[in-house]
Amino acid sequence: MIDKLHKQQLGEQKAEIVAVISNKADVYGLQRAKDAEIAPIVIASKGIKREEYDALLSAEIDKHQADLIILAGFMRILSTEFVNKYLGKMINIHPSLLPKYTGINTHQRAIDAGDTVHGATVHFVTPELDSGPTILQAKVPLFSDDTSEDLRERVLTQEHLIYPLVAQWFLTNRLTMDNNKAILDGNPLPENGYADEINITYC
Repeated sequence: MIDKLHKQQLGEQKAEIVAVISNKADVYGLQRAKDAEIAPIVIASKGIKREEYDALLSAEIDKHQADLIILAGFMRILSTEFVNKYLGKMINIHPSLLPKYTGINTHQRAIDAGDTVHGATVHFVTPELDSGPTILQAKVPLFSDDTSEDLRERVLTQEHLIYPLVAQWFLTNRLTMDNNKAILDGNPLPENGYADEINITYC
């Protein structure tokens, strides 16, 4: 995400990642941010109630006046108040073809179910977990001898492609959220997002 967005020219403007925030101090993303001269910020969450933590997080976000909040590997459930404050300007990527397999352990659950196709979904964040309007999905094949780690790596490859793309759509004013619908180029997207018509598949 940092490589594909930070300081990249998007139309007439240049994208800038203004901060990378984590609730844990030992994550690689903070080092990547530091290497790219982006503010690495830790707001420790251990022992703090959800609402109190979200207030600290919100205050930090507001300092940077970000146009878009991109969740990546942030495993805390955000409070309704927090989500509603940033409704329509916060996106997440989830390792399944939503609405299938919300929550955790998505790869193993797809294997256990005997699925032949799996993937990832970029969606707007709403108060209900993993249920905001879908923007874009990428599908990958699931083979009979796959382990959850095999599948995780295959899906991750696609995540690295579709997540920056969606961020670019938003930052160039092509993508918005209205009435709990993802709107791309003025057109409401179907339930499965843009990938309902065009799939980015693993090769």
